[in-house]
Amino acid sequence: MYKRLLCMVFCVCSLLGELYAGNKKGAVFYTMERIVNRERFQYAIDLLQEELSKSIAIHTSGIEVSTLVQKKSLPDSIKVQLIEKEHFVLYRNTENGAISLIGADESGVLYGCMALLAHKQWLNGGRFFFADGPKMVMRGTSIGLQKTTYLPGHDIYEYPYTPESFSWFYDKKLWLKYLDMMAENKYNALYLWNGHPFSSLVKLKDYPYALEVDETTFQKNEEMYTFLTKEANKRGIWIIQMFYNIILPKPFADRHGLKTQERNRIITPLISDYTRKSIAAFVAKYPNVGLLITLGEAMEGVGQDDINWFTKTIIPGVQDGLHASRAKGEPPIILRAHDTDAPAVMQAALPIYKNLYTMAKYNGEALTTYTPRGKWAELHRSLSDIGTVHIQNVHILANLEPFRYGSPDFIQKSVKAMHEVHHSNGIHIYPQASYWDWPYAADKVDNRLLQVDRDWMWYKAWARYAWNENRDSSQEQSYWSKELVQYYGVPEQDAQKLLLAIEEIGEISPKILRRFGITDGNRQTSSLGMLMTQLINPYRYGLFTLLYESEAPEGEMIIDYVEKDYHHEGHIGETPAQVAREIVQHGERAATLIKGLGKPTKNVAEFDRWVNDIRIHQLLANHYSYKVKAAIELLRYKYDRDIHALEKALPDLERSVEEYRKLTDLTTASYLYANSMQTKQRKIPMRGADATFIHWKEMLPVFETELNNFKHAIDSLSTMNDNPTHSKAGLMSQQITFFDHQQLVPLKRGAKLYVDQELVVTHLAQELEGLMAVQIDAGKQKLTGTQLRFKTQKPVKILVGYFNSTDKVFAPRPVLEIDASANDFGQAEAKVRNAIRIQYMPVVDIHTYSFPAGTNELKIPKGEALILGVVDDSQLVYPYNADVDNQGDDLDDLFGYFKGTKL
Repeated sequence: MYKRLLCMVFCVCSLLGELYAGNKKGAVFYTMERIVNRERFQYAIDLLQEELSKSIAIHTSGIEVSTLVQKKSLPDSIKVQLIEKEHFVLYRNTENGAISLIGADESGVLYGCMALLAHKQWLNGGRFFFADGPKMVMRGTSIGLQKTTYLPGHDIYEYPYTPESFSWFYDKKLWLKYLDMMAENKYNALYLWNGHPFSSLVKLKDYPYALEVDETTFQKNEEMYTFLTKEANKRGIWIIQMFYNIILPKPFADRHGLKTQERNRIITPLISDYTRKSIAAFVAKYPNVGLLITLGEAMEGVGQDDINWFTKTIIPGVQDGLHASRAKGEPPIILRAHDTDAPAVMQAALPIYKNLYTMAKYNGEALTTYTPRGKWAELHRSLSDIGTVHIQNVHILANLEPFRYGSPDFIQKSVKAMHEVHHSNGIHIYPQASYWDWPYAADKVDNRLLQVDRDWMWYKAWARYAWNENRDSSQEQSYWSKELVQYYGVPEQDAQKLLLAIEEIGEISPKILRRFGITDGNRQTSSLGMLMTQLINPYRYGLFTLLYESEAPEGEMIIDYVEKDYHHEGHIGETPAQVAREIVQHGERAATLIKGLGKPTKNVAEFDRWVNDIRIHQLLANHYSYKVKAAIELLRYKYDRDIHALEKALPDLERSVEEYRKLTDLTTASYLYANSMQTKQRKIPMRGADATFIHWKEMLPVFETELNNFKHAIDSLSTMNDNPTHSKAGLMSQQITFFDHQQLVPLKRGAKLYVDQELVVTHLAQELEGLMAVQIDAGKQKLTGTQLRFKTQKPVKILVGYFNSTDKVFAPRPVLEIDASANDFGQAEAKVRNAIRIQYMPVVDIHTYSFPAGTNELKIPKGEALILGVVDDSQLVYPYNADVDNQGDDLDDLFGYFKGTKL
């Protein structure tokens, strides 16, 4: 013991002598005794020493660096500052005396070193005391190992880690650049998103054929992942690997005759064993990596399967890996509250695993408000009340891309809402734009811009307020103005104007989506605009009501606003007319602020691109404002059938197209695309399969056609003095061969569609009469769902009726917000709304599932639903409202078609 102590003293003295010899004024005193994370501690010391070596005048007798566990005695006034992880204190008790830096842990030491270097005046004599630490205990960013389009032979989220798909993944300099940005902003978690990463990162003895990459690539992946985790650890950053459930690697699925993804998949011992062993191997190999779990979407959402999968496959897999590696401590497991009953899952999981976190989207897949409320806020609070850390996921930002966004005021208020409304204590930030195209931004330039460079203000703002959201607004304006002065080399007065312009446009896109939009999901690209029918008839497009109920201030949709006007009722909260005015005012003020700006001396091209984005936002605001005004006038026609209402709408609709032409000119010169997800999930304003309708120049002809069709419709109505009508052709029933002897019944009023209930059809669209419906066993359907196997000689559509209710007794309709496979058969959009009613039941909407000739299978999730017939695949191409309850037809026919697509 004596020899060991003598050796330790000798090593410390040698170290101190070396430090004094090199830089007596800036000497750093420390020891490695009782340091847990030696790599992180040494990184902090090296950072401090390197920066101090550059300083000329340092009037201090040294800097003593330690963690709390290294200090035998400390005053209570200091100890109380170091209770929480990552906190630190910095102080000097005497003039020109030694500076003490004490971290609650190694991360606290790192952040203390960074604080000292940010306030170098503390090095030059004088007493001081400074204590600090983060408010958000988890502060993360994300990178998607995913692409804008599907890989051949694969489905969504299925992207093996290969140089062909992700050349940037193997670029160590790029990783260090990104990790340094994270460390500078004090982020402590990096989430890597991928559908099924394990088949690229581990080999399994029992399933060698599951490996999805060749041996050379596998070795590269091992090297890169090891490098990444080590470098991240030095900087105080957890690597957290995300994956979806249940996704299988293609070689494994092919070997066993399975699909890689199947939402209604039955959990089998084989699938569970493979997944458990994959997780175990991953955890054993990379013990300092956490896991982010998405239980829903790729497997059926809420239910016992989620609980079983999490508690009997995933957590045991983690525990097996820990046992194999003999690692101490549990890595973090984060459960996403996405398409799953997270409170129920957590209740079952906490008794068997303690280091659990929860995560939910802040404003869905967008940024819409800093006043969240309603059911979604209640969910956040219920997760926070569990007692574990609850994390806010600022996700996708589908309404912001591809333009720059950096409004510190909006972001600060959002973080406050995360604390005060959602009771959250963690944050997870997506890239500001172009998530699916990482690491590049969508800007049209000779050498593509890196997101980490372009969106520096985005990352800095979220990190600043995740650390501490309670900062004085006037001081924040000064802080951000100085940041812009430093980055662009502009006078402070110009920096202040640019900052105010950025704040003004920061309100435009959030207000547009939350007051006029269809969904908070990335099936809508709101920067491309919206069809008139999407504004006046949102239910046709699968309105996601949570957007209005929880992710917007209290207010009204366009259709509600006009109805209240017609009935002379008072308006509530934020109205469409109000927002139509406000977004124009934001744009005008921003445009005025940038008019007098001088030339920058640094990052000139990027400065010009910011100014261009501000002009783009003004045109986008003008376009939406005119179109919303036209929509309001148009909806008034629905109530009084006065042709003058349509005529009054026309000038505003014309002006909206004029503004869009200007917008197209600016974006054609400056952007490659609007949305980075360029697959069949994109549906609004136009279906964006195979990278179509991704640019404003593709949408301009659509809006021009919409306008011309509207003009013709007005002319026709003026001549005919009639209302628009929809020709509803009768549907011809098609015969298919069922393998399970289903009982069929002719569809008509009075028909009994259930085997086990006496309920009958009371209302039915005329064109549906004569179809052959499948009689449903409601009890069985609620417990197990329906698996319909059949053979057909020609392509057909099967008509599935979903009850228009969110009650869990009914089968959930296909919704792309929670199920990426919800349109694999063309089923996401309701083709016939308000089509049929069963006595005592909600009205039914019909969704169609298209199948080719041959043997097929239709799966419907658990809950009541109807199978209403089979028709030729060429029928029911366009959606419409059958209106069996006589609630009033919509006005969609006024806008006709664009190249065969109904507008």
